[in-house]
Amino acid sequence: MVQELNLQTKPLDVPSAIIQRRSIKTFKSDPISPELLRQLVELTVAAPSSYNIQDWRIVLVQDEAQKAALSAASWNQKQVVEAPVTFVFAADATAGEQDLTPILNQGLETGAWNEKTVNYFKTNIPQYQAGVGDKRREYAIKDAIIAATHLVLAAESLGLSTCFMNGWIEEKVKEVIGAADNPDIAIAVLVPVGYAAEPRRDPGRLPFAHNVFVDRLGNPYES
Repeated sequence: MVQELNLQTKPLDVPSAIIQRRSIKTFKSDPISPELLRQLVELTVAAPSSYNIQDWRIVLVQDEAQKAALSAASWNQKQVVEAPVTFVFAADATAGEQDLTPILNQGLETGAWNEKTVNYFKTNIPQYQAGVGDKRREYAIKDAIIAATHLVLAAESLGLSTCFMNGWIEEKVKEVIGAADNPDIAIAVLVPVGYAAEPRRDPGRLPFAHNVFVDRLGNPYES
């Protein structure tokens, strides 16, 4: 507990967290304190989203039976069972078509938006959603992935480890989180969070010239 408190008061800076983070697939059984978990959630939902509609739906899976069911929906990957909590990032493709009053009012109250901006959003967001059409699901997933990236970096900075998981069966995951009957909910990614029980290893990255370009593909970036 002393170590955890120290980590909360002296978090890593963002560049250090990015450089240090590795995908961890073996976790200790140590729980995450409620205070630290709340801090993670706060930092996660601080992520940006289109028009600030916050179209992610995040489910924290902690119950042992729920963890077992989620693991079964994820090809029995053990990290879901081992980690004290797995964040399931779902995305609601219809979020921009729902009642946006709480979001708009909050923007006014914080002073981030004025009445002109709010009135513009009231008209523009529904038009935007209609124009996006079949891509609404894709765009909502992108927002959820951005939030998940906030989570993994926040967790790393606070002494925790994570693993992006893309190996799961969407319909089965939706059943676990209670969204089986909602066709507008998509699963973006699963992220187990806990204390690492394995060493961190850096597999390295390719030289920039291999996959970083200037202006167009084929024109490699040279540092």
